[in-house]
Amino acid sequence: MSHHLSRRHLLQLATASAAGLGLTACGGSGSGGSGGAGGADGDSGRITVWSWTTAAEALRGVVPSFERDNPGITVDVQDLGNPAIWDKITVGLASGGKGLADVLHIGVDYLPGYMEKFPQGLADLSKLGADRHKDAFVEGLWPTVIGKDKAVHALPWEVNPLGLFYRHDYFEKADVDPASLSSWDDLIAAGPKIRAATGAQLLGLDKPGTVQDMDFFQNLMQLQGAFYFDAEGRVTLASDEAVQALTVIKRLNDAGLLADTAGQGTWKRLVGQGKLATAPYPAWAIEYLSDKFPAQSGKWRVMQPPAAVPGGGRSAIVNSTFLTVSATSKRRKAAWRFVEYALTKPAEINRMFASGGVFPALKEAYTDPKFSAPDPFYGGQKVLRSFVDSLTAGAGATNFTGDYSRALKLASDAQSQVLIKGADPAEALKAAAKQLAQQTGRQQAA
Repeated sequence: MSHHLSRRHLLQLATASAAGLGLTACGGSGSGGSGGAGGADGDSGRITVWSWTTAAEALRGVVPSFERDNPGITVDVQDLGNPAIWDKITVGLASGGKGLADVLHIGVDYLPGYMEKFPQGLADLSKLGADRHKDAFVEGLWPTVIGKDKAVHALPWEVNPLGLFYRHDYFEKADVDPASLSSWDDLIAAGPKIRAATGAQLLGLDKPGTVQDMDFFQNLMQLQGAFYFDAEGRVTLASDEAVQALTVIKRLNDAGLLADTAGQGTWKRLVGQGKLATAPYPAWAIEYLSDKFPAQSGKWRVMQPPAAVPGGGRSAIVNSTFLTVSATSKRRKAAWRFVEYALTKPAEINRMFASGGVFPALKEAYTDPKFSAPDPFYGGQKVLRSFVDSLTAGAGATNFTGDYSRALKLASDAQSQVLIKGADPAEALKAAAKQLAQQTGRQQAA
């Protein structure tokens, strides 16, 4: 559903490409192999930017003011499509940077892997002054841009804080007060009342299991400050937090509160039919729900996600994207100037937000009145402010590492075993973690 989810199926292909299947760079139109004005760190000339769909369109909106304020630099933003962009970036980095654009738009599920596998592939932005922006972005993102060399290799652009979208009319009909739901225990207890009053199940999940539907499991871990790997890259797939996450999902399923969304378009059809009472999704869903289900205007609201454990944290950064500069660019200074201009100026970042729905990571952006405006689709609720408030609560960094695709597949298999075959969450995750450690050579955390 989101631009983030749709690229997951290419992870293994991209990894295989990097491993050396004889693929050559796709003849990209970047400036990696061409001379540039001002030598290797040229600060003028034509720079290319690779992005995708609405994000690319948003970046194009910055170009006129940037070119006006930076005479001598012209910018060509190219929409490579999603997921095609990941294959092109991966193959380009694997071939020593040949054919890469000057500026690359990269998701959090790829950036750590690129820095691990291609430590010389992305430019050292610390040398260009990136460190001065460390405190400008929401908490939890900066660790992702730091390589093993302790240098900054990207700036945050998009952040997606987690929320729980819910059918306000269903909760009212079932006499369930959203303010009373502080944990998933509370929501599981309220689920049968909501189902009895409305006929709707609590939420949808692909029970047979695809790697594209592991977000809910990941979100429940992230709410606890955990993930498949810890900050040092050790395997944590069998941690107490992971077991708790999968146990919550098992309890939802055992209570008959999970609708099976297996199959293309099933989730969208169920929401359209009013069969789902909640949708635990990040900020991109604000626009998605209002665009796809206009007939349900006024019926939805959003709240902070319930804690995965009673009394636990209720904020999580689900995903994020970044702009970085190719190390082989002949116009690194010019490319950096564009990245800095686009991502550290509130007026520019909010212009992009307005055109492409890319929720900004820049804290200063939130002073704009739009972040406190009531939204008619959500019954006049200030939905953007709800997500901003969630971000200020603080959320930990997520270390996707270069082995995210392997972890995702093993976690998906474990979830399917629990939902389809009734496996014990702790045992299923223990086996998955052991496999992940064997496949990657990583240690398991104690």
